[in-house]
Amino acid sequence: MSFPDLIHDLGLDTAGLRGRLTANQPLSAVTWFRVGGPAQLLFQPADVEDLALFLSRLPREVPVLPIGLGSNLLVRDGGIPGVVIRLGARGFGTITRGEDGVSLHAGAAVPDKKLAEAAAEAGLGGFAFYAGIPGAIGGALRMNAGAHGAETREVVVSVEAVTRDGKVIRIPLEEMGYSYRHSQQPGDLIFTGAVFRGSPRAEAEIREEMAGVAAHREAAQPIREKTGGSTFKNPPGHSAWKLVDAAGCRGLQIGGARMSDMHCNFMINTGTATADDLERLGETVRARVLKHSGISLDWEIKRLGLPGPAGAIAPFLGTEATEEASNG
Repeated sequence: MSFPDLIHDLGLDTAGLRGRLTANQPLSAVTWFRVGGPAQLLFQPADVEDLALFLSRLPREVPVLPIGLGSNLLVRDGGIPGVVIRLGARGFGTITRGEDGVSLHAGAAVPDKKLAEAAAEAGLGGFAFYAGIPGAIGGALRMNAGAHGAETREVVVSVEAVTRDGKVIRIPLEEMGYSYRHSQQPGDLIFTGAVFRGSPRAEAEIREEMAGVAAHREAAQPIREKTGGSTFKNPPGHSAWKLVDAAGCRGLQIGGARMSDMHCNFMINTGTATADDLERLGETVRARVLKHSGISLDWEIKRLGLPGPAGAIAPFLGTEATEEASNG
């Protein structure tokens, strides 16, 4: 499908903007699942000032949605109305070391793994867990990304952002409202970077820890597949994968979407999946886990946009799990 031309319809003033504006830009190419419809308007700003200028001119009623590397993102087949903001490496991908010797400033487009590398080179501990997270700093700030017992809130000091009306602000850690895989900041607030603080540590020790993180990910996760990382959050006191496995959902498949045999909390696009297939599979798993254990799994993957031709998929399928899924 395609959307109406938002620039033309709004009479948007683009004079002085240095970033790239693209109407009806397919998003399947920028998500790790390789599925999904278009963005009505995709804006890739040149830098913070360019982003602020654009947002200050955009009518308040137009929805704005920032996306990062697309590693834990499922864009529905109907696409995303309004404006999608994607920050690029040129304007938002640098890392600098603070004068205090223990802090690092990273742009929102910096891959998590790159921040772990920079911290190791600087002899700063506390960042090794980022070596196992396949996303960028903007997403890590949004969802308090974590792994191996560590979380973003343990190393971040303050977050820089641009508001919906184009104001550049700084948010101290204590105002982020972090909890497990969540922050309380509004969804249309666009994080542009952050200051992090580590602790002095021998580089060799840090790299040994990073190697362990990487080896675990290589051995336990289907990292060479079209996947979106962990599908469901771990409920308090439980592991999501164990609940999925116990409900008989390892290897469960709908269309081209399949729960990984290697790690059953990972969904995979086997090559022909639609976003509908993937979301329907996820809701089928949630329904079967609820029926088997009485526990309601929450999505960790972010699902965005309008449904495709088949229509919206109800949470837990609206009823008990159907028999349209198959194992094997």
